[in-house]
Amino acid sequence: MSLRNEWEGPRSGRAGIVGEVGMGALRVALLFGSAAVGLALILTPLAESQVERMAYSSYSSMLDPMPTGTVGQRSGGSYTVRRSVLQPSPSSVCIIRSNGMRTGDC
Repeated sequence: MSLRNEWEGPRSGRAGIVGEVGMGALRVALLFGSAAVGLALILTPLAESQVERMAYSSYSSMLDPMPTGTVGQRSGGSYTVRRSVLQPSPSSVCIIRSNGMRTGDC
């Protein structure tokens, strides 16, 4: 029997069916796995942009993102420097002393 005839010869029916079913299951698993990876790559940026949009929509339009800070002095007193984007001038500064006295553009 030559090598060519060996491939065309009869096979055992049981081993062929199990092998074909196993390969079919593997192909289906690979198909669904690659589809899941593709969907994850496409849907992740879309979900991120939706989350950002929802997070920013909860902010009020009148919200004042005002940074504050306190600096201690050597004399023992402290004060808070406050700047706000809602003040008339961008360089406006409000200084609040520890006793509540305000100076500057408050």
